[in-house]
Amino acid sequence: QVQLVESGGGLVQAGGSLRLSCVASGRTFSNYAMGWFRQAPGKEREFVVAISWGGGRTAYSDSVKGRFASSRDNAKNTVYLQMNSLQPEDTAVYYCAAAMTYSLGRNSYEYKSWGQGTQVTVSS
Repeated sequence: QVQLVESGGGLVQAGGSLRLSCVASGRTFSNYAMGWFRQAPGKEREFVVAISWGGGRTAYSDSVKGRFASSRDNAKNTVYLQMNSLQPEDTAVYYCAAAMTYSLGRNSYEYKSWGQGTQVTVSS
């Protein structure tokens, strides 16, 4: 399994931006597709974005398309989530996850390794 550690969460006003990072260790990072998910209090974990091994393919949920962007730097074993135009409904714990697969999974069960999460709070 690959180990994942997220960072970059915090408190931001509506309309602001944050960039999350997720650093991987323990396995060859470039073998993994990566996903970002989020979970708000009282809600199920929600897919945000998936990015392919090399970063050339991405898939976004409709709720973040056009506002969020994911990228990765395999030399640094890091995947990023740039979040712009944040809204209060984006408030959640954000998790990165890894899957040794070619596909861009949108379901949490497709990912075998998870980070501990980082809190993002957007105030109105």
